[in-house]
Amino acid sequence: MFGQAFAPAKVNLFLHVAAPGEDGYHPLSSLLAFADVGDRLSLAPADALEFRVTGPFAGALAGEGDNLVVRAAQALLGALRGPRAPVGLMLDKALPVAAGLGGGSSDAGAALRLLRAAWAPDLSDDALQAIAAGLGADGAACLWGAPVLAEGRGEALSPAPGLPACPAVLINPGVPASTAAVYGRFDALGVFGDVTPPPMPAAFESVEELAGWLTLQRNDLEAAAIDIAPEIGDVLADLAAEPEVLLARMSGSGATCFALCPSDIEAEQLAERLESLRPDWWARRCRLGGPWPDPA
Repeated sequence: MFGQAFAPAKVNLFLHVAAPGEDGYHPLSSLLAFADVGDRLSLAPADALEFRVTGPFAGALAGEGDNLVVRAAQALLGALRGPRAPVGLMLDKALPVAAGLGGGSSDAGAALRLLRAAWAPDLSDDALQAIAAGLGADGAACLWGAPVLAEGRGEALSPAPGLPACPAVLINPGVPASTAAVYGRFDALGVFGDVTPPPMPAAFESVEELAGWLTLQRNDLEAAAIDIAPEIGDVLADLAAEPEVLLARMSGSGATCFALCPSDIEAEQLAERLESLRPDWWARRCRLGGPWPDPA
């Protein structure tokens, strides 16, 4: 009973957010894609349920007993209503934390896929998705890591248009952006968006066509996030001046931004130049799309 699963970074290609309802939640509409970079989760037999974190961003999760991976395991155990063989879960944390990349939700999704295979292989996809949805707004979408249109609080999912291969670069300026703080500032600014999904084609034929269409969309949290972390504005301004960039936008509530590029070569050139000019930034060339396979 061993296994590995890939937890891809989530990217909000657009994110439209409305005023909060009476329940305090903000209705939204967002087109999600997933990167071929992310965290990795491993499962092995153990004497008791245990969780360990390694990797470059492990320190940011130190002492976090309420990690979403642990919550996912506990939620699945609760749904199964019976003892299961204890396992150890090890997370290789390669993505920045509090970064707008859905890392925690994607880690939880990877855990649920691994644990279902180990504990309850007959459990249906729908049942597993319901457990994932209970872990947070991104939980259901991040379970499978496939492009999707998310509405409601993020739990109402419908198929995304077909996406081309999307060469891209992810850039994080090394500052966290608290989702709660960003939404608090968003409410204070009082500039809310229309969350009616925009008309979309059945498929985008090229990354240039997708980038052109995305220029008509928004991330409604961008202004609030820049107020909280001005470094996000620096990233977007720098990217706007780079010749390889078709579109630059913040993902989620920040602080990570993404740049769409015409080709893998141009994305690689951009990432290398940013790493040289801004060594304090985290920059990774990737492709956006998904789903991406788990390790063999």
